[in-house]
Amino acid sequence: MKTPGRALFGLLLFTLFTGLTAGSARAHQFWLAPSSYDGTPGRPVSVSAFAGTGFRGEAMPWSPAHGVRFVVRTARLVDLTPAAAPGETNWSRFVPTDGGGAMFAFESGFTGIQLAAAPFDAYLLDEGLTAARSARSRAGEVPGRERYRRCPKAWIAGTGAARATAPIGLPLEIVPLAVPGFGPMLPIRVVRDGRPLAGALVKTWRSPLGAGVAPSDAAIRDSVGVSWKGRTDVRGTVTVPVPESGEWLISVVDMVPCREKEEADWESTWASLTFARGR
Repeated sequence: MKTPGRALFGLLLFTLFTGLTAGSARAHQFWLAPSSYDGTPGRPVSVSAFAGTGFRGEAMPWSPAHGVRFVVRTARLVDLTPAAAPGETNWSRFVPTDGGGAMFAFESGFTGIQLAAAPFDAYLLDEGLTAARSARSRAGEVPGRERYRRCPKAWIAGTGAARATAPIGLPLEIVPLAVPGFGPMLPIRVVRDGRPLAGALVKTWRSPLGAGVAPSDAAIRDSVGVSWKGRTDVRGTVTVPVPESGEWLISVVDMVPCREKEEADWESTWASLTFARGR
Protein backbone atom coordinates (compact mmCIF):
# COMPACT_ATOMS: atom_id res chain seq x y z
CA MET A 1 0.00 0.00 0.00
CA LYS A 2 1.39 3.41 -0.93
CA THR A 3 1.87 6.03 1.72
CA PRO A 4 -0.04 9.34 1.21
CA GLY A 5 3.26 11.13 0.59
CA ARG A 6 4.40 8.71 -2.08
CA ALA A 7 0.97 8.68 -3.72
CA LEU A 8 1.04 12.50 -3.85
CA PHE A 9 4.54 12.40 -5.35
CA GLY A 10 3.37 9.99 -8.05
CA LEU A 11 0.34 12.15 -8.84
CA LEU A 12 2.54 15.23 -9.11
CA LEU A 13 4.91 13.55 -11.56
CA PHE A 14 2.04 12.21 -13.66
CA THR A 15 0.72 15.76 -13.88
CA LEU A 16 4.15 16.98 -14.90
CA PHE A 17 4.44 14.33 -17.60
CA THR A 18 1.09 15.10 -19.20
CA GLY A 19 1.66 18.84 -19.04
CA LEU A 20 -1.45 19.66 -17.01
CA THR A 21 0.39 22.05 -14.70
CA ALA A 22 1.77 25.02 -16.56
CA GLY A 23 5.50 25.38 -16.43
CA SER A 24 6.62 23.00 -13.72
CA ALA A 25 7.21 20.15 -16.20
CA ARG A 26 10.02 22.10 -17.80
CA ALA A 27 12.17 21.83 -14.67
CA HIS A 28 12.03 18.04 -14.69
CA GLN A 29 14.33 15.55 -16.34
CA PHE A 30 12.97 12.62 -18.32
CA TRP A 31 15.08 9.53 -18.85
CA LEU A 32 15.04 5.87 -19.85
CA ALA A 33 16.43 3.31 -17.41
CA PRO A 34 16.74 -0.46 -17.69
CA SER A 35 16.25 -2.82 -14.76
CA SER A 36 19.98 -3.48 -15.19
CA TYR A 37 22.69 -1.95 -17.37
CA ASP A 38 24.29 -5.40 -17.65
CA GLY A 39 24.08 -6.60 -21.24
CA THR A 40 25.08 -10.22 -20.55
CA PRO A 41 23.61 -12.45 -23.28
CA GLY A 42 20.49 -14.32 -22.20
CA ARG A 43 19.83 -12.16 -19.14
CA PRO A 44 16.43 -10.36 -19.46
CA VAL A 45 16.27 -6.60 -19.00
CA SER A 46 13.15 -4.44 -18.76
CA VAL A 47 13.19 -0.78 -19.78
CA SER A 48 11.14 2.01 -18.19
CA ALA A 49 10.90 5.80 -18.41
CA PHE A 50 11.19 8.17 -15.45
CA ALA A 51 10.37 11.82 -14.79
CA GLY A 52 11.65 13.80 -11.82
CA THR A 53 14.18 16.21 -10.43
CA GLY A 54 17.71 15.60 -9.25
CA PHE A 55 17.75 12.13 -10.90
CA ARG A 56 14.94 11.05 -8.58
CA GLY A 57 11.59 10.30 -10.17
CA GLU A 58 8.59 8.12 -10.77
CA ALA A 59 8.13 5.51 -13.50
CA MET A 60 5.92 6.80 -16.31
CA PRO A 61 3.29 4.55 -17.93
CA TRP A 62 3.43 4.03 -21.68
CA SER A 63 0.94 6.31 -23.46
CA PRO A 64 0.19 5.75 -27.15
CA ALA A 65 -1.06 9.34 -27.28
CA HIS A 66 2.42 10.63 -26.34
CA GLY A 67 4.70 8.08 -27.96
CA VAL A 68 5.94 8.79 -31.48
CA ARG A 69 8.49 5.96 -31.57
CA PHE A 70 10.36 3.63 -29.26
CA VAL A 71 13.28 1.68 -30.75
CA VAL A 72 16.36 -0.32 -29.84
CA ARG A 73 19.57 -0.69 -31.83
CA THR A 74 21.49 -3.94 -31.50
CA ALA A 75 22.82 -5.62 -34.66
CA ARG A 76 19.87 -3.87 -36.34
CA LEU A 77 17.30 -1.23 -35.46
CA VAL A 78 14.05 -2.69 -34.05
CA ASP A 79 10.79 -0.77 -33.61
CA LEU A 80 9.38 -1.52 -30.16
CA THR A 81 6.42 0.86 -30.38
CA PRO A 82 3.81 -1.76 -31.39
CA ALA A 83 4.79 -4.01 -28.46
CA ALA A 84 4.56 -1.34 -25.74
CA ALA A 85 1.37 -1.83 -23.69
CA PRO A 86 -0.74 1.21 -22.71
CA GLY A 87 -0.53 2.01 -19.00
CA GLU A 88 2.46 -0.27 -18.36
CA THR A 89 5.53 1.18 -16.64
CA ASN A 90 7.74 -1.58 -18.08
CA TRP A 91 7.85 -0.41 -21.67
CA SER A 92 9.87 -3.31 -23.04
CA ARG A 93 11.43 -6.62 -22.05
CA PHE A 94 14.73 -7.24 -23.81
CA VAL A 95 16.97 -10.31 -23.85
CA PRO A 96 20.49 -9.63 -25.24
CA THR A 97 21.66 -12.25 -27.70
CA ASP A 98 25.29 -11.12 -27.81
CA GLY A 99 27.72 -8.88 -25.92
CA GLY A 100 27.53 -5.93 -28.29
CA GLY A 101 25.20 -3.82 -26.13
CA ALA A 102 21.94 -2.07 -26.98
CA MET A 103 20.86 1.54 -27.39
CA PHE A 104 17.23 2.31 -26.57
CA ALA A 105 15.61 5.55 -27.77
CA PHE A 106 12.21 7.20 -27.41
CA GLU A 107 10.60 10.22 -29.06
CA SER A 108 7.46 11.79 -27.63
CA GLY A 109 4.94 14.06 -29.27
CA PHE A 110 4.48 17.67 -28.24
CA THR A 111 2.70 18.80 -25.08
CA GLY A 112 1.61 22.41 -24.69
CA ILE A 113 2.07 24.43 -21.50
CA GLN A 114 2.05 28.07 -20.40
CA LEU A 115 3.89 29.83 -17.59
CA ALA A 116 3.92 33.35 -16.21
CA ALA A 117 6.72 35.60 -17.42
CA ALA A 118 9.06 35.51 -14.41
CA PRO A 119 9.13 31.71 -13.90
CA PHE A 120 9.47 31.15 -17.65
CA ASP A 121 12.44 33.51 -17.85
CA ALA A 122 14.01 31.79 -14.83
CA TYR A 123 13.64 28.45 -16.64
CA LEU A 124 15.38 29.86 -19.73
CA LEU A 125 18.22 31.10 -17.55
CA ASP A 126 18.60 27.75 -15.77
CA GLU A 127 18.72 25.81 -19.06
CA GLY A 128 21.11 28.26 -20.72
CA LEU A 129 18.65 29.12 -23.51
CA THR A 130 20.26 32.45 -24.35
CA ALA A 131 18.64 33.05 -27.76
CA ALA A 132 15.15 32.65 -26.35
CA ARG A 133 16.00 34.89 -23.38
CA SER A 134 17.29 37.58 -25.69
CA ALA A 135 14.19 37.45 -27.88
CA ARG A 136 11.88 37.60 -24.87
CA SER A 137 13.72 40.57 -23.39
CA ARG A 138 12.87 42.52 -26.55
CA ALA A 139 9.23 41.43 -26.41
CA GLY A 140 8.64 42.62 -22.85
CA GLU A 141 7.08 40.80 -19.92
CA VAL A 142 4.73 38.27 -21.52
CA PRO A 143 3.74 34.73 -20.48
CA GLY A 144 5.73 31.82 -21.89
CA ARG A 145 3.62 29.77 -24.29
CA GLU A 146 5.55 26.62 -25.10
CA ARG A 147 5.18 23.10 -26.40
CA TYR A 148 7.80 20.51 -25.51
CA ARG A 149 8.82 16.96 -26.41
CA ARG A 150 11.24 14.36 -25.02
CA CYS A 151 14.02 12.40 -26.74
CA PRO A 152 15.73 10.13 -24.17
CA LYS A 153 18.21 7.30 -24.86
CA ALA A 154 19.69 4.56 -22.66
CA TRP A 155 22.76 2.40 -23.26
CA ILE A 156 22.90 -1.17 -22.00
CA ALA A 157 26.55 -2.14 -21.67
CA GLY A 158 28.37 -3.88 -24.48
CA THR A 159 31.41 -3.61 -26.69
CA GLY A 160 29.69 -2.70 -29.97
CA ALA A 161 31.00 0.79 -30.67
CA ALA A 162 28.85 1.18 -33.79
CA ARG A 163 25.71 0.48 -31.77
CA ALA A 164 26.58 3.15 -29.23
CA THR A 165 27.88 5.84 -31.55
CA ALA A 166 25.49 5.66 -34.53
CA PRO A 167 22.75 8.32 -34.37
CA ILE A 168 19.18 7.07 -34.05
CA GLY A 169 17.73 10.09 -35.88
CA LEU A 170 15.83 11.80 -33.04
CA PRO A 171 14.90 15.49 -33.45
CA LEU A 172 17.44 16.32 -30.73
CA GLU A 173 19.97 13.66 -29.83
CA ILE A 174 22.98 13.08 -27.61
CA VAL A 175 25.32 10.88 -29.64
CA PRO A 176 28.24 9.24 -27.76
CA LEU A 177 31.51 9.35 -29.68
CA ALA A 178 32.81 6.38 -27.69
CA VAL A 179 31.19 3.46 -25.86
CA PRO A 180 29.73 4.89 -22.62
CA GLY A 181 30.90 3.54 -19.29
CA PHE A 182 34.46 2.53 -20.12
CA GLY A 183 36.42 5.54 -18.94
CA PRO A 184 36.40 8.74 -16.88
CA MET A 185 35.65 10.96 -19.91
CA LEU A 186 32.92 10.57 -22.52
CA PRO A 187 33.00 12.66 -25.70
CA ILE A 188 29.54 13.35 -27.12
CA ARG A 189 27.97 15.24 -29.97
CA VAL A 190 24.61 17.01 -29.72
CA VAL A 191 22.70 17.04 -33.00
CA ARG A 192 19.47 18.80 -33.91
CA ASP A 193 17.71 17.49 -37.00
CA GLY A 194 20.91 15.65 -37.90
CA ARG A 195 23.16 18.73 -37.68
CA PRO A 196 25.67 19.60 -34.93
CA LEU A 197 24.21 21.97 -32.33
CA ALA A 198 26.78 24.52 -31.15
CA GLY A 199 26.56 26.33 -27.81
CA ALA A 200 24.10 23.90 -26.20
CA LEU A 201 24.26 23.66 -22.40
CA VAL A 202 24.90 20.05 -21.35
CA LYS A 203 24.29 18.91 -17.76
CA THR A 204 25.03 15.67 -15.91
CA TRP A 205 23.77 13.92 -12.79
CA ARG A 206 25.06 10.77 -11.08
CA SER A 207 23.34 8.29 -8.79
CA PRO A 208 24.98 5.31 -7.04
CA LEU A 209 24.22 1.92 -8.55
CA GLY A 210 22.27 -0.71 -6.70
CA ALA A 211 23.17 -4.39 -6.67
CA GLY A 212 25.24 -5.42 -9.66
CA VAL A 213 24.86 -2.93 -12.48
CA ALA A 214 21.24 -2.10 -11.64
CA PRO A 215 20.04 1.43 -10.93
CA SER A 216 18.82 2.13 -7.42
CA ASP A 217 15.08 2.72 -7.03
CA ALA A 218 14.50 6.14 -8.60
CA ALA A 219 11.28 6.68 -6.64
CA ILE A 220 12.90 6.54 -3.19
CA ARG A 221 16.55 7.49 -3.68
CA ASP A 222 17.85 10.92 -2.73
CA SER A 223 17.80 13.75 -5.22
CA VAL A 224 21.25 14.87 -6.33
CA GLY A 225 22.59 18.12 -7.69
CA VAL A 226 24.07 18.71 -11.12
CA SER A 227 27.49 17.02 -11.30
CA TRP A 228 28.83 19.05 -14.23
CA LYS A 229 27.76 21.44 -16.95
CA GLY A 230 29.42 22.69 -20.12
CA ARG A 231 28.60 23.90 -23.63
CA THR A 232 29.12 22.24 -26.99
CA ASP A 233 31.65 23.68 -29.43
CA VAL A 234 31.07 24.65 -33.08
CA ARG A 235 31.05 20.95 -34.03
CA GLY A 236 28.35 20.22 -31.44
CA THR A 237 30.85 18.27 -29.33
CA VAL A 238 31.87 18.39 -25.69
CA THR A 239 33.79 15.95 -23.48
CA VAL A 240 31.80 15.02 -20.41
CA PRO A 241 33.62 13.98 -17.23
CA VAL A 242 32.21 10.79 -15.66
CA PRO A 243 34.88 10.20 -13.01
CA GLU A 244 32.98 7.87 -10.67
CA SER A 245 31.09 4.63 -10.91
CA GLY A 246 27.32 4.91 -10.92
CA GLU A 247 24.30 5.57 -13.10
CA TRP A 248 24.82 8.69 -15.20
CA LEU A 249 22.29 11.03 -16.79
CA ILE A 250 23.35 13.52 -19.47
CA SER A 251 20.73 16.07 -20.52
CA VAL A 252 20.38 18.97 -22.96
CA VAL A 253 17.49 21.26 -23.95
CA ASP A 254 17.02 23.17 -27.20
CA MET A 255 14.39 25.84 -27.87
CA VAL A 256 13.33 27.50 -31.11
CA PRO A 257 10.41 29.75 -32.10
CA CYS A 258 7.34 27.66 -32.81
CA ARG A 259 6.18 27.88 -36.42
CA GLU A 260 2.61 26.99 -35.44
CA LYS A 261 1.78 30.18 -33.54
CA GLU A 262 -1.73 29.05 -32.71
CA GLU A 263 -0.12 26.23 -30.69
CA ALA A 264 2.72 28.05 -28.89
CA ASP A 265 5.33 30.79 -29.19
CA TRP A 266 8.24 28.47 -28.37
CA GLU A 267 9.10 24.85 -29.07
CA SER A 268 11.54 22.96 -26.85
CA THR A 269 13.07 19.52 -27.21
CA TRP A 270 14.70 17.71 -24.30
CA ALA A 271 17.28 15.01 -24.97
CA SER A 272 18.97 12.71 -22.47
CA LEU A 273 21.33 9.75 -22.33
CA THR A 274 21.62 7.30 -19.44
CA PHE A 275 24.28 4.65 -18.90
CA ALA A 276 26.27 3.02 -16.13
CA ARG A 277 29.93 3.19 -15.30
CA GLY A 278 30.77 0.07 -13.32
CA ARG A 279 32.72 -0.19 -10.13
